[in-house]
Amino acid sequence: MKTGRLNLRISEKRLAKLKIYAESKEKTVTQLVEDWIDRLPSHKIDDSLSTPLPNQSDD
Repeated sequence: MKTGRLNLRISEKRLAKLKIYAESKEKTVTQLVEDWIDRLPSHKIDDSLSTPLPNQSDD
């Protein structure tokens, strides 16, 4: 499987919270993010450009 890289800037407090949660679930932070992404609704590529994700606005 070909992989990509995601860089994310979050506060140290949130990062620590995420790492603690991941450890408590015996998962890596990457696995948590992948699990969250996998739960997102699937859309066609064309639709994804015009359809906001849930709880997002066009602001």
